[in-house]
Amino acid sequence: MDKFVVNIIHRPEMVPEYAEKVTGHGKEEDIGRSSLLTESLDIFKTQQSIAHKNGLKTTIQMTYASLFNEEAIALAKADHEKYGDEIALTLLGLPCKEFREKYKTKDFCIWMFSLEDKKSIVDDVFGKFYEIFGFYPESTGSYYMDAELTNYIKEKYPSVKCAVATCWEEGPKAYHTCNNSWYTLMDGGPWNPWIPSKQNTHAPAANAEEDSGIVAIPHLSRDLLACYDGNGSNFGTHPQNVLRGMIYDSKTWEFPYLYNLIDQYRSLEKYNNGYSYNMMFVGPGWMNKMGRWEAPYELLLKSYEDGMAYYGKLKKEGKLCDMTMSEFADYYREKKTYTEPECALWKDILYGSEKQIFWYCDPYMRACVNMDQGGAIVDLRPYAAKLNWPVGIGTKHVQDASYPFLIQEKYRAGYFTHYAGEGTVRSAKLTYNGEEVDLCLCRTKAKFSQEENTRVLTLDPVDIEFYDLTVTLQTRVCFEEGSSAIRIERKILNMSNPDAKVSINEYMVACYGTTEYPEDMYGITLTCKGSETKTIDYQYKCREEQLAGADEVSAVIPAIETKVSMRASSADAVGYVKEGYAFSPMFTLGYTAELSDKEEFTTWLNLEKAN
Repeated sequence: MDKFVVNIIHRPEMVPEYAEKVTGHGKEEDIGRSSLLTESLDIFKTQQSIAHKNGLKTTIQMTYASLFNEEAIALAKADHEKYGDEIALTLLGLPCKEFREKYKTKDFCIWMFSLEDKKSIVDDVFGKFYEIFGFYPESTGSYYMDAELTNYIKEKYPSVKCAVATCWEEGPKAYHTCNNSWYTLMDGGPWNPWIPSKQNTHAPAANAEEDSGIVAIPHLSRDLLACYDGNGSNFGTHPQNVLRGMIYDSKTWEFPYLYNLIDQYRSLEKYNNGYSYNMMFVGPGWMNKMGRWEAPYELLLKSYEDGMAYYGKLKKEGKLCDMTMSEFADYYREKKTYTEPECALWKDILYGSEKQIFWYCDPYMRACVNMDQGGAIVDLRPYAAKLNWPVGIGTKHVQDASYPFLIQEKYRAGYFTHYAGEGTVRSAKLTYNGEEVDLCLCRTKAKFSQEENTRVLTLDPVDIEFYDLTVTLQTRVCFEEGSSAIRIERKILNMSNPDAKVSINEYMVACYGTTEYPEDMYGITLTCKGSETKTIDYQYKCREEQLAGADEVSAVIPAIETKVSMRASSADAVGYVKEGYAFSPMFTLGYTAELSDKEEFTTWLNLEKAN
């Protein structure tokens, strides 16, 4: 049966983020302040009550601080007995007197600690949980859980089968909109549930050997377009996001965008074999009695009541199935295979732009196709590398947990660039009599289909107008399950002069990184391979090589253990590679060919782990 599955996760966070400063009213910091603890618990009770009133069960993720509070413990036990709520454990909510006295730090993000401290904290928290409840939890989580942390938890506490493991697109954009103070850099991961690999949390496992043993879910279900273009904290199915983004009627306090967002997640079943998912993961901090984000408490409360009422209504209509985290993990294991991708053909539901993008995620890649740019690939993460990326104190990445990109239009410009240089994008250019048109300039729409084990985006044809020639071109972007390749088919449907010939240049401009700032490109090797082999060792010298009939053009990027390559359907196509320069530190792979009316040209972009 097709299912829209919802996880509702509450946590009795006794010392919520930000809240001490608010309840303390300028007093000296005291995270044990009784007014803070009382209000936090009251809000948790309210959230639980609203869910239950609407016939919804929750997962109660106990925080470390709540394990020292008898009332929080009693509430969790009572709601487990009465409503079937799952009693789980979160690695958020660490700050409390007991924690600070032991670890002598104000750090609270578990993935940022040293590996030694991570293990010690996990043992403390899980041990305290067992002492209180007499069993170990089946689910846990944080904003992010790195692979070393997940592997340790699964090995030491095998009951854990589900975890909140990343926050979708919580990268530099979120960092900037938090006044450069929110050091949680973790974008590049899946937006929907996945089975993380043992090597890297963001990269899904390709088989049982890579399986970390848990099912991971995201921290919040975000708007896959507005969040990508802007700050994710303003666009999600948590009412807090909608209020923070000021996306509601200020006179009536109604939230149509929230319902539209939930409905768009429901619609993803069309692209995922009848399955769709949504989640809400909340602590009490945002529903503060003194208000937040220019919103009074009454509005904060109403937003939560209305959101839960909508989920409750869908459940009563048989359109929603509420599960606890551990129940969902079991369902997901039965429903999905390792190589089955997650797909989302997403449209703008906020700004009225009619913009449409497509997200694809499997164990080998995460890719975004932008129909406003003619079907260009504007984000590409090479999961095939399964890059080992330890995070936290004592590693090379104390805060930056993001999975590196090869293409990322927001951090590396995309097609629309400054007066010089290039941005990262995978697109094509058509040339005729000295005129050139990039498909990035041709807005279109796409339809989704599944042809056996291949997911296909068929784009509406576009008319490309030269001075004395009009070419009608159609693009299909195909993702074959388990292949680690993206196939792009271009077909000329019509030419105003049937005897004309046009040149096509299928290209990929790429680099690597996790932020806007350039990385050292030394060590990258660019290769044209065919009847002979031509190579460029990257030295910022703006060199080019080309080879007629090339079997493959490729780049090996040792820093992220990735090989990216292209090949073409035509034996007459010319393969080429280009080295960038210091002002534009990119590299380019591509093929050029000549096309006549009704002809088709196909290229493949492939990702591999570089030894």
